[in-house]
Amino acid sequence: MKYVIILGDGMADEPIESLGGKTPLQAAHKPVMDEMAKKAEQGIAYTVPDNLPAGSDVANLSMLGYDPQKYYSGRSPLEALSIGVDMKDTDVALRCNIVTLEEDGEYEDKAILDHSAGEITTEEAKILIEAVRKELEDDEYKFYPGVSYRHLTIWDHGKMADLVPPHDILGKKIGEYLPKEEKLREMMKKSFDILDHHPINEARAEKGLNKANSIWFWGAGTKPALDEFESRTGMKGAMVSAVDLLKGIAVGAKMRNLDVEGANGGLDTNYKGKAEAALEALLEKGDDFAYIHVEAPDEMGHQGNTEHKIQAIEYLDDQVVRIVKEGLEKAGEDFRMLIGPDHPTPIAIRTHTKDPIPFMIYDSRRSLGSQEEYSEAAARSTGLVMEYGYELMNRLLQK
Repeated sequence: MKYVIILGDGMADEPIESLGGKTPLQAAHKPVMDEMAKKAEQGIAYTVPDNLPAGSDVANLSMLGYDPQKYYSGRSPLEALSIGVDMKDTDVALRCNIVTLEEDGEYEDKAILDHSAGEITTEEAKILIEAVRKELEDDEYKFYPGVSYRHLTIWDHGKMADLVPPHDILGKKIGEYLPKEEKLREMMKKSFDILDHHPINEARAEKGLNKANSIWFWGAGTKPALDEFESRTGMKGAMVSAVDLLKGIAVGAKMRNLDVEGANGGLDTNYKGKAEAALEALLEKGDDFAYIHVEAPDEMGHQGNTEHKIQAIEYLDDQVVRIVKEGLEKAGEDFRMLIGPDHPTPIAIRTHTKDPIPFMIYDSRRSLGSQEEYSEAAARSTGLVMEYGYELMNRLLQK
């Protein structure tokens, strides 16, 4: 028996008027998932506790079976694990986004236009973070490059600062959301002077792309400690993801990270490559479980781009779900597959919510239920409610 979770990050949404009252999940052409829904179990699950932030860190821990009330110590420390930073007990890790701010006016009066700087390439971002590191790094603060706009700062003997995620304040003036800690605030201000006219950004502006002209600190956390996935589940597990957060969770859980060329966390990620990597792990490398994480629906939600969010879901259906399902069937493997988002990222508000997620569990051996489609409404209609999202893993494994 093989087990798979296919995670469409931020895939759930609210009904949208321009879609005739449908959600992107309902509007998407997803014949594979909808066909699976005819013999699958659907329900809703609460992956984010009321007292924790509605982030992919908390929600993906839940989806992997880790109670976030016990295991969550912040987002950035998980990313530090992925990058290979060995944190001390006295360190605090900070996510260091490269964002797009308005160019005019004083720093505090600028609005944040784009939390991802137009999904900047990892190659460009690495050069920009190096420019920031050269000017701002000292014995107290160390900078580490990550993937695309997502980078890391380690604060020696730091404190758990109250910091605002940039995707929560898109379009707003940043003054009231800047860190209270003077050094963090000053580094962010100086980064604008370093980055705004950097040759990389001048070239981006000439191409009509958003400048990556400021760093933004958020997601503070302390050194994490996760139980090994295999000792918890009895399974060897593999993680397929483009983003450091999920790779870091895998490192902490001692799962195998599968690197896929062209996997970048964006709409143009290598969906097919992710599916094929998971199949190789399950059918050739001896893994029992694969977690396939696709970031694109979440990114499109943050951008408020309905058309592209639908497109991301359609790519997920055709190039991930279909390929994995057909590959396991062709190999004659029995399998159980859980499909769902980690949290909703509604187009209307362009950020995460704590609303429950719609999930679907499919068993290749037998029918578990029947709905006409996989969607938020179909999942709610069954009446199955998982109050603790981390219990979904046991439901998938029938424990």
